[in-house]
Amino acid sequence: MGAIDGIHVPANVSIEIQGKFWGQKEKTTQNILTAITFDLKFIYILAGWEGSAHDLRVLGDTLSRPTGLKIPEGI
Repeated sequence: MGAIDGIHVPANVSIEIQGKFWGQKEKTTQNILTAITFDLKFIYILAGWEGSAHDLRVLGDTLSRPTGLKIPEGI
């Protein structure tokens, strides 16, 4: 495991759910979590969380999924 990071990307969503996707920079965004190896290869991507979701909440969801990110022991 090289690094885990989250990023916000612009999202176009319906007016009814825009509040959930409202990011910190005054626009609707989607929170995406990625993990890469030391040689910069993607090993996990989780997209779909609303922009207002905290990074720790997204990480917790990732680690709790049966097919989610598995962090090797000792890392």
